[in-house]
Amino acid sequence: MRVFHSLTFAACTAALLVLSGCGTSRPPAPSSSSSGPTRTTPPLTADQAHDIAIHALGLVGTPYRYGGNTPESGFDCSGLIGYVYRNQVGTPPPRTVAQLNNWGYRIDGAELRVGDLVVFGTGSQPNHAGIYVGEGRFVHAPSTGGTVRLDHLQSRHWARQNAAFRRP
Repeated sequence: MRVFHSLTFAACTAALLVLSGCGTSRPPAPSSSSSGPTRTTPPLTADQAHDIAIHALGLVGTPYRYGGNTPESGFDCSGLIGYVYRNQVGTPPPRTVAQLNNWGYRIDGAELRVGDLVVFGTGSQPNHAGIYVGEGRFVHAPSTGGTVRLDHLQSRHWARQNAAFRRP
């Protein structure tokens, strides 16, 4: 199993290097149309955003577990985000998807950068979240019986899920 995770990490790292193209510019200041609280932590550097994506990609294949927040116990979607951000930035994000939907500030999909959050929900409450890793792809812990995986925002399922984007 450890060899599988090492191979998965190596393959994901190579894929990220090909896909990322992470910019080095600072994020735009929140506009008057941004929702949520004001920033209380400094914006992510390009290196931090890259490290977040690499770490998330390295967790692909980890089992899903409701309430899980470590590779040993498995992950649910917000547990995965919390684990990656705590380990790469030292910033503990909120624990629930509803709270993540108000973390940082809202950005337009055209502004997405590596390390941003993707929050989904077809109703009034968000119900799922993941970490954007570039080229229209995100890493997330999808459901019971599954594993952490890499998906495309424009896939048939996810394109219908009313995605919102947050920059921590």
